[in-house]
Amino acid sequence: MTQRFDLYNPTEAHATIREMVRSWGEEHVEPQAREHDETEKFNEGLFRRLGSELGLFGVTVAEEHGGVGLDAVASVIIIEELSRFDPGLMLSYLAHDILFVNNFYHTANPEQREHYLPRVISGEWIAGMAMSEPGAGTDVLGMTTRAVRQGDSYVLNGTKAWITNAPCGDVFLVYARTSDDPDNCRQAWSSFVVERGWPGVSVGRKEEKMGMKSSPTSQLIFEDVEVPVENLVGTEGSALIHMMRNLEIERVTLAAQSAGIALRCLDDMARYAITERKAFGKHLSEFGQIQRFLAESYAETASGRALLYDVSRRISSDSRQSLGAAAAKLALTGTAERVARRAIQTLGGYGYTREFPVERMLRDAILLSIGGGTNEAMHKNIVSDLRRIYG
Repeated sequence: MTQRFDLYNPTEAHATIREMVRSWGEEHVEPQAREHDETEKFNEGLFRRLGSELGLFGVTVAEEHGGVGLDAVASVIIIEELSRFDPGLMLSYLAHDILFVNNFYHTANPEQREHYLPRVISGEWIAGMAMSEPGAGTDVLGMTTRAVRQGDSYVLNGTKAWITNAPCGDVFLVYARTSDDPDNCRQAWSSFVVERGWPGVSVGRKEEKMGMKSSPTSQLIFEDVEVPVENLVGTEGSALIHMMRNLEIERVTLAAQSAGIALRCLDDMARYAITERKAFGKHLSEFGQIQRFLAESYAETASGRALLYDVSRRISSDSRQSLGAAAAKLALTGTAERVARRAIQTLGGYGYTREFPVERMLRDAILLSIGGGTNEAMHKNIVSDLRRIYG
C-alpha cells in the first residue's frame, strides 16, 4: 500500500526525518533536559552528535556541498520535534544551523563555503550569528559595531549582545557598519565570518536567564579585530538584504519551537486530565473548565501548525514569505505560552513543580516572543505587508 503524505510530511524524506528525530529525542534528549536546565549547562557533546551522528546540520545546504539538501519544512520538522523535549538545546541548534549555516551558505562564495561548511556541518565547529547589540535588537539600523577597511583587512570594533552560542561557539556571522553615507543607510551594513580564536575577540559573562537555560548566551566583544577581506560575506553593503531574507526561515523555525512546546504541553495536560487524575470521583476532563483548556489548546495549536507548514513549504532562496513568516511566529509564540500556562493550571501543584516539564516549557516559551524580532515588531511588519496588498 502506498503511503500518503500530507501538509506536515510532504515527502517520504520529511516523514523519515520526523520519525528519526522523535525517536532519537525520546531516547537521548528527553533524559538530559531537566538536568541541563537546572544546572544551566550546555550539553555540548549531545549537540555535536546532532551533526556527527544524525547529520542534522546543513539541512538546507545542497548535497554536493555536504548538506542534507532539503528545505525549510525539514528544518521546521527537526526543531518542532526536538523542542518537545529540550527547547534550549534547539535554540542553540537554530542559531547554528539557521542563523549561521543557512545564511552563510546562501551568501558565501565557493572558497568560503569550502573552508567553513565542512567544519560546521560535521559539528566540529559550533557557530552562531552576531547581530543584536546592547542598544539595538529589533531596531537593526541602530547597530553601532563598525568595520573599517585597512589594506587587506577590515578592523572590527563593537559589542554584540544576547548572542546564542557565544560562550561555546567557534565561528560567527557578524554584522557591522561599513559606510556612513546618509543617502544609502540600507547599504551601510556588511557581514563577516569571524572566528572566536582571533586576537581581539572576547566573550562577555554568561547571561543568567529565565528560560532556555541549557542554551548559552553572552556578549561578543570585538576590539581592533583584523578580519581578512576574504571573510567579507557577499559584497560590501549587502548584509541587510541577506539578513532580511534569512529572517523568514528564522521566524518559521522559532514558530516551530513554539509548536513543539505547545504539543508537549498539550500531550501532558491531556494525558493527565483524561486518564490519570480524578477529583470528586470524576476525571478532570469531565469538568467544563478543563474541557475549555483542552479544547482551546488543541484548536490553537492545530491551526497555528497548519499556518506554519503552509508558509514553510513556500519559503525558498528566491521566494519572499515575510507576511506568512511573521504571522506564523506571532500566532504560535502566543499559543505556546497560553497552552503551557493552561497545562500548569490543569496539573495544579504538580504543574508548578519541576517534576513535570510544563513549567520549564512556559519559561522557555517566553523567549520566543522576543527573539527573531519581538511580537510587537511582527504586528508592525504584518500591517506593513497588508498595506502593500490592500493600499
